[in-house]
Amino acid sequence: MPSPLDQHALDQLFNDARTHSYWQDKPLEEGILEQLYALTALGPTSANCSPGRFVFVTSQEGKEKLKPALSSGNLEKTMTAPVTVIVAHDMAFYEQLPQLFPHADARSWFTGSPELARETAFRNSSLEAGYLILAARALGLDAGPMSGFDPSKINEAFFADSSWQVNMLINLGYGNHEKLHPRLPRLPFEQACKLA
Repeated sequence: MPSPLDQHALDQLFNDARTHSYWQDKPLEEGILEQLYALTALGPTSANCSPGRFVFVTSQEGKEKLKPALSSGNLEKTMTAPVTVIVAHDMAFYEQLPQLFPHADARSWFTGSPELARETAFRNSSLEAGYLILAARALGLDAGPMSGFDPSKINEAFFADSSWQVNMLINLGYGNHEKLHPRLPRLPFEQACKLA
């Protein structure tokens, strides 16, 4: 049976972890993105459908492709981040289900229902984005997830000839902890939760 994580681990993943907008000029170690994906891929998705697809934008050329799609408030933090992850979902994720979920004909659940496929792809790629943030924190990185972009421009620039569609962006690197804003409040249990 698993044991609870110690306080240091909980602090790194949650209590002390913050959304970052300012970055140290420090490159990521070689191989860390592969390690990051390997951890992210272990997170559960419905029927192991794993629709999340990840474009790690690391080059100046890639950043320039991304730039026209960004809102003004996300421009500087994205251009200065060592890596920006375009978290996408594959609208044809179900083509991989014979490999990923061999217990049943799960592919057929989605081929006749584009709406179910879209909803499943979006929901589960959002889950995978959350796993990526926690995996990044576990590896000692900081993250800055974002909305605030034009999805049609990102889809055109990066996914024009594929079945992938953007879900969200996540900046990654080593954050500048001296430029953090105070943590914003969270809703208390009594306001956000119910027992049923």
